[in-house]
Amino acid sequence: MSDGSMKVWFIGAGPGDPELITVKGKNLIEQADAILFTGSLVSETVMLWSKEGCEIADSKGMNLEEINNWLIERAKKKQKVIRLQTGDPGLYGVLVEIIQALDKEGIESAIVPGVSSALAAAAAAQETLTLPEVTQTVILTRVEGRTPMPDGESLEELASHHATLCLFLSITLLHKIEQNLLNAGWSEDAPVVVVHKASWPGEQRIIRGTISTIRQQCKEAGITSQSMIIISPTLGARGFDEIKKSRLYAADFNHKFRIKNKVPRALKKTNSEKHNSDNT
Repeated sequence: MSDGSMKVWFIGAGPGDPELITVKGKNLIEQADAILFTGSLVSETVMLWSKEGCEIADSKGMNLEEINNWLIERAKKKQKVIRLQTGDPGLYGVLVEIIQALDKEGIESAIVPGVSSALAAAAAAQETLTLPEVTQTVILTRVEGRTPMPDGESLEELASHHATLCLFLSITLLHKIEQNLLNAGWSEDAPVVVVHKASWPGEQRIIRGTISTIRQQCKEAGITSQSMIIISPTLGARGFDEIKKSRLYAADFNHKFRIKNKVPRALKKTNSEKHNSDNT
């Protein structure tokens, strides 16, 4: 895990299912001397892979300074230290703020990516986020709350593209989402999927509705936290009467690994062998 120098690993724990962590992430957890995890978001079952004697702490009650100090103190002891974060470390976390503190102390850092809840939610709902000639763009964003949005990134402005929207940290703001989407020209009947605790064993819930109904549906279901909201013209595509097929796999599409309308070499060989066998 380390050459003995001071180092902190930031590992994406994935969306909730402990088996959705990467193999590399799991291997590092098995070697760690100290793990600081986000207890309100990361399943504790991930820690089952930690070795005996590993120090494990929950950061949900810590402020940023306390988190930084915890990691720095243990890294300076030349321990193998992990900061375990939900989803992917690069999305909606305090990655940069912590790394800046480590940099000031001369402590090396490394990042292991994880499966985002946006992708886990789409998988749970068995939906595709892109579809040929429907949308080829996915926007990962959030609705403005206590943290302001930069200029040009309001939900209404982003929604005007009519691409796929994956909304983090916004389940309590469905009233704003509805109004912003309608202002951006979306139909009130446009489909919406809300996935609560995507991939969490025994806790995942999927709510399907429309822009005009999803708020009430979530209220009745008691869903107020840890939910991914997906709004997309691709939702429900498996039930479409007709869809545009991807050109990548079209028989007349030529690329580096396949000559259009040409029988693959392996298949030709198999057919040839079969012909010779039939004549013997």
